[in-house]
Amino acid sequence: MRQSFISVIGVIHTQRNIESLASWLAGLHAELSAHFSDFEFVLINNHCDRQAIDAALEPLPQALRQNVFLLNLSAPVSRDNAIMAGLDRANGDYAVVFEFSFADSPHLVRTLWEKAQTGFDIVYLRAPQRRLPWHYRLMYSAFYGILHRYSNLRLDARAHHTRIISRRALNSLLRLRENSHYLKALYALVGYNTAAIDVAQPLEPEPGITFGEQFKSALVAITSFTSFLSALLGWIFLLSCVIAAAAIANAIKVRLTNVDFLGQYHETVPGWAYLVVLVSVFFAVTCLNLYLMSIYLANIYREIKNRPLYIIESVKRY
Repeated sequence: MRQSFISVIGVIHTQRNIESLASWLAGLHAELSAHFSDFEFVLINNHCDRQAIDAALEPLPQALRQNVFLLNLSAPVSRDNAIMAGLDRANGDYAVVFEFSFADSPHLVRTLWEKAQTGFDIVYLRAPQRRLPWHYRLMYSAFYGILHRYSNLRLDARAHHTRIISRRALNSLLRLRENSHYLKALYALVGYNTAAIDVAQPLEPEPGITFGEQFKSALVAITSFTSFLSALLGWIFLLSCVIAAAAIANAIKVRLTNVDFLGQYHETVPGWAYLVVLVSVFFAVTCLNLYLMSIYLANIYREIKNRPLYIIESVKRY
């Protein structure tokens, strides 16, 4: 018997989740009662039918139901925000976010816990692949490429939501009170020793989420955790300088020789070269101003978020 208090968090998104709720709870209850001294189930009802949830829970034995806490959200939110509601409520030494797609594998809770005992504070399940349409896969490839290139976060593109989090890592995570949660980035942001366990279950598209909503969420994450947009404006400024220099050189050449860089003849028009030079200079200056403003806005954004400057993992005395 493991002397640990485990909080298992499940998010009810769809009617399909409600239909599998009883088997999900029964399997986990059998696993946890056999191997852990204390546990609880924190269910988050993400604006689904409450009566259907009550009907699914009613046939279950009292020994199981007494460990269940149901949080009913007043309006539907994203999966990450719903998970955060459960993490806020979790009281255990370890919090386990457990997806309904793993209902037939309750032993994974014990597997995650045992891996955590080898010196890891966060252990997640890693899929072999993403089972998504090509345009989704293209978006995710670009998204994770930007995160890896323009941030210090190291995210696993094949990570499931299912994972175990130690109490000290969870306390640090809960300090990051950001309105636009992208939990996988926050897990990486708080640090701590992290490990993955490979499973055969592929990553599936989230139910009820359109490509447009996923794209908007990706933009929010990119602007929240990377310097990509500021770097993009920097490259636009450099490109504008190159274009302006080429336009100015071409205008001067035409003014002096009536032939441009492509070898084409042009009749000289009074004031044309001056106008091209003036527009090119103002074009480059405008791009420079946008780049400088992006730096100021990025600094203000980081200050408003008020993320901790550091997180102490442990203290050792000698």
